[in-house]
Amino acid sequence: MNSLDGIRVLDLSRVLAGPWCTQTLADLGADVIKIERPGTGDDTRTWGPPFLKDAQGQDTAEAAYYLGANRNKRSVTCDIAQPEGQALIRELVLHCDVFVENFKVGDMARYGLDYASLSALNPKLVYCSVTGFGQTGPYRERAGYDYAVQGIGGLMSVTGERDDLGGGPQKVGVAVADLFTGMYATVAILAALRHVDRTGQGQQVDMALLDTQVAMLANLGANYLVSGKVPGRVGNAHQNIVPYQVFETAPPAGSASGSRDHLILAVGNDGQFAKFCAVAGCPELAQDPRYALNADRVRHRAELVPVLETLLKTRTKSDWLATLEGAKVPCGAINTLNEVLTDPQVHARSMVSDWVHPIKANLKLVASPIKMSLTPVRQDLPPPMLGQHTAQVLQEVLGWSAQQQGALRDKGII
Repeated sequence: MNSLDGIRVLDLSRVLAGPWCTQTLADLGADVIKIERPGTGDDTRTWGPPFLKDAQGQDTAEAAYYLGANRNKRSVTCDIAQPEGQALIRELVLHCDVFVENFKVGDMARYGLDYASLSALNPKLVYCSVTGFGQTGPYRERAGYDYAVQGIGGLMSVTGERDDLGGGPQKVGVAVADLFTGMYATVAILAALRHVDRTGQGQQVDMALLDTQVAMLANLGANYLVSGKVPGRVGNAHQNIVPYQVFETAPPAGSASGSRDHLILAVGNDGQFAKFCAVAGCPELAQDPRYALNADRVRHRAELVPVLETLLKTRTKSDWLATLEGAKVPCGAINTLNEVLTDPQVHARSMVSDWVHPIKANLKLVASPIKMSLTPVRQDLPPPMLGQHTAQVLQEVLGWSAQQQGALRDKGII
């Protein structure tokens, strides 16, 4: 049994934020019916290379991007721009608990698929809209993309090397505004379902990438509101903790000339700083009144960090990591993805999963991180081919005959 057994989700979202939300719901056991455009489907099906290869080693139409955000779902094709497609969605809504969409503000109303219209049919429906800027406010009609929101929402102003080191604003390597919005949407939907359990009343969930990005500013947002000082970029350093950054180490013996190695030193409190100084052979630094307390280390960052930079270059990364881990001083390597996905801890936690896909019998995907002792996440439906489950869902959920389905197929509706 899974946590969300018995919950059915009608998913009209595409790309990442919405599908990330519905993939989490699907992992938890919900029956997620992914509605896709006939012929083309979710935009990310074509966002490659890389594409999944067939038995002859040729690229297929299944992009890795799509595969990473759509496991455990069933795909149904339906043209919602056509009246018959809209009618099909309304009929499916009668059998669903959750509706997720990420169309531009106003589009769903034009199709008669907005919250007011669908909640009139199903008062228990939890209706989640995911947009760039939300259903209200002066930006509500703008298209919203993760990259732009990382900039508008301040994340890029605090990400990247300092300008005086030749740096400039940087986006995060993955679409964090999309991903966080998907996760917040999941939390909101689960809370709304709890409200349905208590009252029988559904509601609308209005999720915006910009809202999420502002919330994600976390301690930096609080720093500004408390101090009035606008934080800048500090590269791999931390705004509020020192030393908490990347340091260069000595290259390993026999390495090529000019090669560089790095590690992360993440000292989180004064006791850990004292331990670091002890194993580094400089206990006097921990006694220096400029550096004994974190607040003072932050104030004297400019003097302390160069001392540590020189010190870290005296030993290799492997030497430092072994010594620091032995002393329980937080530190870490900076792994590439091949190192991450073959790491023994990652494998011990089953974070790489195997799937039997119609194209590839041994498809490997990154797994859900959720671990539950009684209701584990499911792993039974690989990311679906376009329209793979249309006939199955229409027969199973609506009781439609092959003849009824054929009439819509002939018109290109499904």
